[in-house]
Amino acid sequence: MSNIQTVTDAEFEASVLKSEIPVLVDFWATWCGPCRMIAPIVEQIQVELGTKVKVMKMDIDENPATPMSLGIMSIPTVIIFKDGKPAERSVGYRPNMKGDLTAKLEALLV
Repeated sequence: MSNIQTVTDAEFEASVLKSEIPVLVDFWATWCGPCRMIAPIVEQIQVELGTKVKVMKMDIDENPATPMSLGIMSIPTVIIFKDGKPAERSVGYRPNMKGDLTAKLEALLV
């Protein structure tokens, strides 16, 4: 796997909500097929945008509190946070997902 950081319930506020730059968080689980389909997309976004954004993954089985507080009902869910608030949310896998997420992240960098 790439160097995408994992984030836990305990680290979420400091790592995501207090980040100075936009953060894309991929909420996933090991048993989720579509989650495995978007993993390479998330990795490509991290490689392309590098230090301009943070890209993190959260296993919802190991860290149930944060997904529950965010109202995540199904996975995969990708949420882009800016200034401590969810700015964009994408649920499920879509063929054009990479371009869509990249465009949303780049718009938040302005």
